[in-house]
This record gives sequence, structure tokens and C-alpha cells, in this order.
Amino acid sequence: MSEVGNSPPEVAVGGGSAPAEGSVSGPLVSARDLALGYGSEVVVSGLGFDVDPGVTVGVLGPNGGGKTTLFRALLGKLAPVRGILRVATTCSTVPQTDRSRLDYPVTCLDVARMGSLAGLSWWKRPGRREQKASMGALEAVGMADLADASFGDLSGGQRQRVLIARALAAEADLLLLDEPYSGLDAPSADRLDHLIVELAAEGRSVMIATHDVDQTMDWDRVLCLNHEQVAWGSPGDVLDREVLERTYGGQIVEIPGHPGEGVLPPHHHDH
Repeated sequence: MSEVGNSPPEVAVGGGSAPAEGSVSGPLVSARDLALGYGSEVVVSGLGFDVDPGVTVGVLGPNGGGKTTLFRALLGKLAPVRGILRVATTCSTVPQTDRSRLDYPVTCLDVARMGSLAGLSWWKRPGRREQKASMGALEAVGMADLADASFGDLSGGQRQRVLIARALAAEADLLLLDEPYSGLDAPSADRLDHLIVELAAEGRSVMIATHDVDQTMDWDRVLCLNHEQVAWGSPGDVLDREVLERTYGGQIVEIPGHPGEGVLPPHHHDH
């Protein structure tokens, strides 16, 4: 049976300039019976959730389970196969630092300024407003003192903060972080924890794709994906043995609150 429904998909993705402060009274993101994929191939289906302003969301799932596909749809780069997706604000993505090119001769300020260009017409050059927004974003992540430093010479944690500054300079109210803790040392990870909390306190929503189940217990919501939506809700309410088995298939995952105790699915399939 095909995953494509009879009714056409509906999508409304925010773009261009950010909404005026306080203009978004409802959820920043709403998904209803949403299926996403490429061409005729459905990657993830059954999505239904709302992301309110100031909420932190952990997105759990195995590689290929639909996390990246969802992020692409939220950015407006992928149209729904079926269902409804509404994004009522601008959003920006923060890629893994190990995917970032380090051989370009750019400074931290240059990278942050790239975010401020998102709201400019192609023929306009960045001016004082963009410069101020870029420096303000670097200050917000504690990197203003290294504004003139080479991006390629930074540590993994510092590069991660500069990439977040780029997203902030775009005045995005929804930030999509792709495995942001990958390769970070403990102090850098702690700093990122605090930054995510601060962003949420400002009313920004943050969705974090991660494999760290225990980490999501500190966030407001968790979205579990494995080619379909397995669970959505408060981590303490939904992260149990059954959900983790369905989310991670053949992988061993530590149960939150039970160090050293893992779960395996009841059946293992090779396909």
C-alpha cells in the first residue's frame, strides 16, 4: 500500500524576514498526519506534533530514521508527501561541526555575518544593521572576543558556538541543531547546555537531533522517530522500554535512570 494519501499535502513554511516580536501567538510548528520523503519514497510518516515558543525538543532516532528529513522539511527544502506542515516563523539550522569546511579563510565574524544575509535581497550588501546583528550574535554565544579569529583555527566547541551565532544573526526563532554535542569536550558540552536553556528563556525554540537518550531528559519534549513517529511528549512520560525498542531497533540503548541497563528489540530483522 502506498504511503501517499488521496488528499494533497499542505505546507506553510515561514521564510524571509522574521515575524515581529510577539506576533506568533500559537505554535511555531504544527504537523498533522505528515509524511516526508524523496520522490515516491517515504522516509518518515505519521508525524503529528506542535512546537510552542520557548520549547526545547530532543529528536531521537537511528541514522536514516527521519531526523534529517524532518529538518529539511522545516527549512522549506522538502515538500510533504502528504499531510499538513505549518511553520509560523523563520528557522535556521546548525550543522555538525565536523561537516563544516575549515579551509576557507574566514573569520568568526564572517561566519556569523552569513546568517544576517538571509534577510537581504541578493543585490544588497550588508551594512551597519547586519554588522550589529552579527556582533550581537557572537556576544550571545560568548565569542565576541574572537570575532577576528580564523574559524578554521577554533576548537570544536568554539566552532559550534559560532555556527549557532550564525543562526541567531538570521533572527530565527526556531533553531535546528544537528548532533551539536558530537566531538565536544565536557566544558564545551556544558556551555552548550546553558546556551540552549538561555535561548529557550528568550522565547526561541530549539530542536536538537541526538542519539543521547539520557540527555533528552533535561529538555521539554522528545520526538522519537524510526521511519514513523514512535512517540511525542514529555521525556519522563514517554521514554520507556517499549518506546526505546521501537525507536532504535537492533541497537542497545541505555534506559534513562537505569545506568548500565540496555534494551534490545523483541525481534531483529536484517532489512
